[in-house]
Amino acid sequence: MSPSFEQGDRLLVVSGWFYRPGDVVAVRDPRDRSRILVKRVASSGRDGIFVVGDNPAASTDSRVFGAVPRRLVMGRVVYRYAPAERAGRVKRGARSRRRG
Repeated sequence: MSPSFEQGDRLLVVSGWFYRPGDVVAVRDPRDRSRILVKRVASSGRDGIFVVGDNPAASTDSRVFGAVPRRLVMGRVVYRYAPAERAGRVKRGARSRRRG
């Protein structure tokens, strides 16, 4: 599956506390907090949220760095405003299951 987002996309992110499986979220990379990752929520728990990429074969996600602590979640991605030809509302994806 190809990625839903590409480097350079401009996204509107809304902060919140509750994230459901399928939501697209922006998180600070737990290994390098200067990097921002855009991933899909697979599951949510007390330890944080488990995120996966849309292209698992080429994605660095919770399978590598574990659950993302809630303090590193910037918010849910709701809209892509650039590039103009791909602008539009970001919809929730199909529910994912945590893979261990």
